[in-house]
Amino acid sequence: MFGMVTPASAHDVLISTDPAKDAALDTGPAKITLTFDAPVQGGDINQIAVTGPNGTQWAEGSVQIDSNVISAPVRPLGPAGVYTVGYRILSADGHPVEGQYAFTLTKAGTGTPATASAATGTAQSSGSGGVPIWVWIAGAVVLLAIGLTLALRMGREKP
Repeated sequence: MFGMVTPASAHDVLISTDPAKDAALDTGPAKITLTFDAPVQGGDINQIAVTGPNGTQWAEGSVQIDSNVISAPVRPLGPAGVYTVGYRILSADGHPVEGQYAFTLTKAGTGTPATASAATGTAQSSGSGGVPIWVWIAGAVVLLAIGLTLALRMGREKP
């Protein structure tokens, strides 16, 4: 019975971004917003990085999580060019999901890049972060114990 059960592989999927993938912008965004198809779990693993044309970092501050939406503030951008948004999140099934996309700043801004300490921050959840993986493991253990108990009781021969 348990040999036929396969684990679900339903990692969160990125469904929209703001700014949009491959967008051409005259001014930089105040924040990056990523929307997934399922709630993102809270935790320090959740990160958003914005890397500029010269390899400098532009995201700073804490990552905010609101169910399936994750966002991070961005400093006013500097040089014109391609900016890459990289992300790493803890999906609803407990597995990390990462990826990246790019947008282009068409007109140079006056901003300066973030310092190394400002570019890192901890995730703060403002909503439900999904069900922690330990709940699923505990449920599986309980179901296994019930099934084993029933199998042993039904397998006994009556005298």
